[in-house]
Amino acid sequence: MTHLLTAGQRHEAPQVPALLERGAVRRPRRGRPRVRPARVAGDRGYTGQPTRAYLRRRGIGAVIPTQARERRRPRFDRAAYRERNVVERTINRLKQHRAIATRYEKLQETYHALLTIGCVLLWL
Repeated sequence: MTHLLTAGQRHEAPQVPALLERGAVRRPRRGRPRVRPARVAGDRGYTGQPTRAYLRRRGIGAVIPTQARERRRPRFDRAAYRERNVVERTINRLKQHRAIATRYEKLQETYHALLTIGCVLLWL
């Protein structure tokens, strides 16, 4: 699991390239983890042109629904989009820890450490 912190008032869509550069996808069997996933799923907040252009340049498929104001309608795989609930459920399980949900810690390093500990507890 890879996580990246932003300021509370900032949108996370500009952080997609940095997040995808840090993450690695485990292979089903043995071998080095892949740095480039086959597809990335996101909600309508990630439908902007910079995000789609970055994914296209890297050869990553985008499973992101379009907004009503957009003209172009790329292909959309509903079955793959439904798999996104795994991420949403993981975030909800992390938010069961009160210090993570309310962000009592104001320092980025401290909150990042709490988030890492929460991820480790979920992994165990």
